[in-house]
This record gives sequence, C-alpha cells and structure tokens, in this order.
Amino acid sequence: MANLKNIQSQIKSVSSIQKVTKAMKMVAAAKLKRAQERMEKARPYSERMQNLISHFLIDTDAEILPLLKPRSVIKKYGLLIITSDRGLAGSFNSNIIKKAEEEIDKLGKENVILLCIGKKCYEYFKNRNYEIDYSYAETWNELNYNQAITIGDGLVSSYLNNTFDSLSIVFNYFKNVGSQEVLYNQLLPITFDKTEATQFNDIIYEPSKSQIIKSLIPRFFTTQVWQCLLESFASEQAARMLAMDNATENAKEMIGDLKLKFNKARQTAITTEMLEIVGGAEALSN
Repeated sequence: MANLKNIQSQIKSVSSIQKVTKAMKMVAAAKLKRAQERMEKARPYSERMQNLISHFLIDTDAEILPLLKPRSVIKKYGLLIITSDRGLAGSFNSNIIKKAEEEIDKLGKENVILLCIGKKCYEYFKNRNYEIDYSYAETWNELNYNQAITIGDGLVSSYLNNTFDSLSIVFNYFKNVGSQEVLYNQLLPITFDKTEATQFNDIIYEPSKSQIIKSLIPRFFTTQVWQCLLESFASEQAARMLAMDNATENAKEMIGDLKLKFNKARQTAITTEMLEIVGGAEALSN
C-alpha cells in the first residue's frame, strides 16, 4: 500500500505541474501574438529609414556626426546583450550567453564592457566578474518605445563619453514561431550600405541633407534598439511557448507511465491478498 500511495502522490504532483505548464503556454501564446504584430509593423519602418539615410549619404560627408565616424583606435569594446528576466524558455537565454562568451573571448575579456538588458545575462556575467557598465532590469514588464529612447540615449552618451569605442549587440532574431537566430551585429559607429541607394540629383532638399541626416541618425539608432527589443521579446515568447508545450506533453507521457505502474502495483497487491486468503482458507480446512 505504501508503494501505491507514493505512485498516487507522484501522479498528483505531475498533474499539478502539467496544469502550470499548460497555463504558461497559453499566456506565452497570447503575448507572442501581440509581440509579433508589433515587430512586423516596426520592420518596414526601420528598413525604410535605413534606405533613406543611405540615399542621403551618397554625396554627403559621413563624418558630420560622431555616431557615423569610426574611431582609429579602439581601446574598449561595448557589447549589448539582450536576454529575458525569467527562465523556462528552453535554450533562449543559454544560446545568447554562449554567443556572447564566444565574441568576448575573441576580443579579450579585459577589453570588453558589457551592457545587459535582462536579469539572466546580468546575473550570469556578474557572478563571473565581467566588467558591466550598467544593466536595464525590469525592461520586459511594460515594453514600450520610451524605454528604447532611454536605453538608446544611455548608449549614445556612453559612446560619446568614450566609455567604449565601438558597440555591438547580441540578441535573438525572430524568424518564425519554431525558429530564432542569435545575431551579432554592430550598432556603433553606425554603418550604411551605399551601393543599393539611388541618387537623384534634381531634388532640392529643405533643410539641407546634412541637417536632415543629423536629425534622422539619432532616431534611426533608437529605432534599431527598439527593433532588437521587439525581436528578442517575440523570440522569448515563442521559445517559452514551445518549451511549455514540450513540458506539457512530457508530463502527459509521465502520467501515463505512472498510471500503468500504479495499475501493475495494484494488481500485484490484489493477487498477493488473494493468495494469502486462499492459503489461510486451506490452512483452516486442514
């Protein structure tokens, strides 16, 4: 009987966990739908702004802004890492941290300053004594464009104050619900591909091209940060939804195995009791 009680207790525990994972899957699916809609709306805007600036830079000096001018000597590399605040999302956070460590090893740990968005990366690198300039915790509670502005302004300020001489980012790019890709891109100085832009010499700009570029570049950088946040958030929800779905299915299989084990144990106990009754009856008859 003790064995039967243990199996019943295990079935009850796994059933409770299954309810939790199923609820988390439904919550992640709802968040994913909203996050995917926001992300898909932001992508065309970011691409259009990039093409517009590339067009302006064809016959304009790219060094009119410090954010466009590469530095001759790079003493410190800035690395912006975007993870989540919570786990239970499969390999979402571990893949980012692994990619970040690979890039840090290439540049040298002593030459890199980390800028963390999300508790997971901050706690991981803080416990391993990496140099962290600052981190943005609780970013994902109410993700909005104002947060991107705050983060972007902080990054630009650190870059202009020579805290680091270049800035790159590691984040998850959302491809589809079942696939996310870890990307390592350069953020600062900002670079544009001029080969695909088309120049129109008969257009008169008011104000001048240089003034337009000076106005657009900070907005473009903030938009890039916002795009990365949206991509990462959508990827997190997709990864969590799949992880919770797998956990729910695994719990279902485990419950089935435990029920089979319980039935076998109960049948064994019944058979044993019947044998004892028959044996006792024969002993009394003799």
